[in-house]
Amino acid sequence: MTYKADILDRLFETVADRKDADPTSSYTARLYAKGTAKIAQKVGEEGVELALAAVQKNRDEIISESADLFYHMCVLWADAGVAPSEIYAKLVVREGLSGLDEKAMRTDD
Repeated sequence: MTYKADILDRLFETVADRKDADPTSSYTARLYAKGTAKIAQKVGEEGVELALAAVQKNRDEIISESADLFYHMCVLWADAGVAPSEIYAKLVVREGLSGLDEKAMRTDD
């Protein structure tokens, strides 16, 4: 079965819609209620769990932790007022650039 990337847009819409939900009935609403620091912490935790799964070469865990990371990233984006289309636009700008060239184009403030 083939799946499409538009699942990320649907996931984002779902988590964004839960911003004002009851924290006692929604994990997503509970994350929003705990604030940006907790949301960012969860993104970091999921990133570490994904990295550990990769080191262990555990394919099923890589898939599961990747899904968890996408979910928490969507919560973070919604919390920050960032739309997935803004991320996609950045990816389009970077498409075809070498990673070294892209990093060299960034300016340090």
